[in-house]
Amino acid sequence: MVASALSRLKLRQAVIITRFAPSPTGELHLGHAHSALFARAAAAQGHGRFLLRIEDIDPTRCRAEFTQAILADLAWLGLEWERPVRVQSEHFDDYRAALDRLDEMGLLYPCFCTRKDIADEVAAAGNAPHGPDGPLYPGHCRRLSMSEREERKAAGQAFALRLDSAKAMERVGPLSWRDRDRGEQKALADLFGDVVLARKDTPASYHLAVTVDDAIQGISLVTRGEDLFAATHVHRLLQAVLDLPVPAYAHHRLLTDAQGRRYAKRDRSLTLRSLREAGKTPEEVRILAGFCN
Repeated sequence: MVASALSRLKLRQAVIITRFAPSPTGELHLGHAHSALFARAAAAQGHGRFLLRIEDIDPTRCRAEFTQAILADLAWLGLEWERPVRVQSEHFDDYRAALDRLDEMGLLYPCFCTRKDIADEVAAAGNAPHGPDGPLYPGHCRRLSMSEREERKAAGQAFALRLDSAKAMERVGPLSWRDRDRGEQKALADLFGDVVLARKDTPASYHLAVTVDDAIQGISLVTRGEDLFAATHVHRLLQAVLDLPVPAYAHHRLLTDAQGRRYAKRDRSLTLRSLREAGKTPEEVRILAGFCN
């Protein structure tokens, strides 16, 4: 009886839940195909589940027709996923709830700086610290008093919500996360500085939305390109302060063309639709994307 219970426990632990999460800002290309097939293969190895998520949180760039094209391309490629598909624009309340929790903990502050303001402040600072995306936010609005913040809000000034990373790190202490290929990683939670978690025109940033979504969908293995490896440090901090489960991670290589340039949505000739229209079969495209079956 005990052995049977242990077997069931091992079976549950062995089940891998992955996801492919494209943004509908253009048509899928070979790099997307590699990422989707990589996630599906990881789930299949663990007798697991493969989910699909549409990351359309940015209304200025995302279009419904691209969502439909994504579904059509993936189906043509031979992929099957569990229903329903999670569509970010249908779950703003989930992101607002996470922001409210962070605000209650005193970990958010409004930032009224424009991009020019930030660039000027960085230039004036001279040797400003840098992160993966460039110079870190200098923290001008973090130093505003509560009354100054309220006055600016009352005056109608636009603002973003930033995470006070130092306060968040002090709250949770040292953190780590595990990459499937690189092993245990010490979380460098301040790598990106005080990241933006929401704007007026975008209810949640990529960092916040994917962290919340992965927890809600029960993702146990986050698979994505190696260009997002550094972002995992931020996501680990958000998981800790929001008391969310911690998945494992696997960051795959990025496909490149003959000149060594990574595929992008601007490469119209390499979209899955154009390859299909050129007479390529799903099997041939899977091979081009680095998968033989």
